[in-house]
Amino acid sequence: MGMTMLGKGRKAISMILDEGSFVEGKIDEYTLPDIGPGAVIGTGSLKGRKVAVIANDAMVRNPRFPVVYSGVIGMEEAYKMATTVYKMIELDKDKPQGEKRPLVLIVDTPGNGPGKVEELFGMNKATGAYQLSLAEARQHGHPIVAMIIGRAISGAFLCHGLQADHILSLSEEFQTMIHVMPLAGISRITKRDIESLTELSKTNPVFASGAGFFYKLGGLEELVHNVDDMKDTIDRHITEIYKCNAEGNSEKCGPWGRGILGKERGGRETRDKVIHMMYDEFARVEAQYIG
Repeated sequence: MGMTMLGKGRKAISMILDEGSFVEGKIDEYTLPDIGPGAVIGTGSLKGRKVAVIANDAMVRNPRFPVVYSGVIGMEEAYKMATTVYKMIELDKDKPQGEKRPLVLIVDTPGNGPGKVEELFGMNKATGAYQLSLAEARQHGHPIVAMIIGRAISGAFLCHGLQADHILSLSEEFQTMIHVMPLAGISRITKRDIESLTELSKTNPVFASGAGFFYKLGGLEELVHNVDDMKDTIDRHITEIYKCNAEGNSEKCGPWGRGILGKERGGRETRDKVIHMMYDEFARVEAQYIG
């Protein structure tokens, strides 16, 4: 049984970055807004390479929003994270492609926890802005690697992880938990009972949770079996992403690339068929309402 990294976002930062290099709360000379205490953000070096880091601290509670605790990404946290990414894009806009600063996401979140106030103020806008900022950073040539150390669940994982070029995860002996939707939610949508879905989840990665099943789906580029290997593995993947972008093969990274991986691993056997069905439907709608 490996040691768990659940709730240890700050420890992960110290293990991944070069000793003493992490500067929290700033991106170069820009000071981040003093909100979202669960969002741990800053810059440092990884094997001598300058990087930005976005993590979430599961050990703090947001005093302004009681539902934001234990690693939940709330409205303030998402806004702060999005601000970080857009500031990084702005600061690096004149740098050559191979010098765009990499971004490391350290993921340990049980989801979004929107209360009534957050939803009224713009919870979905904040998390959507963060997700969009990561997509734009990738388009600008910033390599993004997500490292799952604990929980990667639901809407928080959608904005804090799934837009990365490459997603890595500690293996299941570290008690990592990965799923986009719990079986109870799938049951409500599909109208199938929990018992049948539980049985199906034993063999079908679409319905299963866990790093191993997610790897088969192509949702992870690599499983990391030793915490001491996180640093070298992240550095290697950053180099691979730089190379991929330089060769004009950026489509092999990110969500589209993971779809290809899933098909190769036998986890998305009907991928091509579904894509063609979607394109056909898009064409039909376009002809009916636009053309």
